[in-house]
Amino acid sequence: MKKLLAATLFMLLSSAIVPLPAYSTVSQTPEEVLLIKKKKKAELATESAKKKAGQKAAKKRECGTFMQCLFGKSRGGSSQYASLKDRNLSRKSKRRIVDWDEAKYAPGTLIVRTPERALYYVLEDGEAVRYSIGVGREGFQWSGSSRIVDKQEWPDWRPPEEMIKREAAKGRILPAMMEGGPGNPLGARAMYIGGTIYRVHGTNDERSIGQAMSSGCIRMMNADVIDLFERVKVGSRIYVYQ
Repeated sequence: MKKLLAATLFMLLSSAIVPLPAYSTVSQTPEEVLLIKKKKKAELATESAKKKAGQKAAKKRECGTFMQCLFGKSRGGSSQYASLKDRNLSRKSKRRIVDWDEAKYAPGTLIVRTPERALYYVLEDGEAVRYSIGVGREGFQWSGSSRIVDKQEWPDWRPPEEMIKREAAKGRILPAMMEGGPGNPLGARAMYIGGTIYRVHGTNDERSIGQAMSSGCIRMMNADVIDLFERVKVGSRIYVYQ
C-alpha cells in the first residue's frame, strides 16, 4: 500500500512540473542598438541635470546675499571677489626672508625703516620678512608708533582735503573718491595706521617702489602687499623710523 501511494504521489508531482522554454537569443539590429544607447544617454543626462540643480539650490541657501553668491564669501583671507581682480596683477615681488635678532619686537610686529626703504614683518625663530617699499617724499616723511586699525581689499581712495587743494594749485584735479581697482593709487590692499591719515598699501605705479615719492603712506608692490595683508592682524603694532 505504501509503495502504491508513493508511486501515485511521484506521478502527480511529475505532471505538475512545467518545463521552462529553452533560452534563445534574439539578435538586435544596429538601429535598435543605437536607440538603446541614446535612451541610456538621455537618462544619464537627466540624472546629471537633477544633481546639478540640487547642488545649485544648496549653494543658494548657503551663500546669503546676491554678491556673496556671485563672488563667494570671504573666508578669513582674501575674498573670491578680490581674487577675481588679483588675477591680472603683476607677480613681481621684492620680499625675502632675513635673519632677525632684535628681540624687543614681538612676532607680528611691523617695522618701517625709511632711509633703508624697507618694511620688516617679524616672524618666529629669529627671522623676518623684508619688503622693499616706497616712502614719503621730502617734507612728508614721519616717524612714530601705532597699530593697524583696519584692513581693506581693493580699497576706495578718498584723498584728504589738503591734498586735493595742494594738487589743485598745481593744476591737477583729484576726485573726491576713487573706487578700488587697478587704476587706484592704493593698489590691491591697504592697512590703516591708527591715529594718522597714513596707510601701508599697494600701488598702481610699481616703479615708485624704492623711491621717496608718496605723501607719507608706505607703498608696496601689489604682490607684496597681498602677502603682508594675509599675515597682519588688526591690532598689530607698527613702528616707523626715519
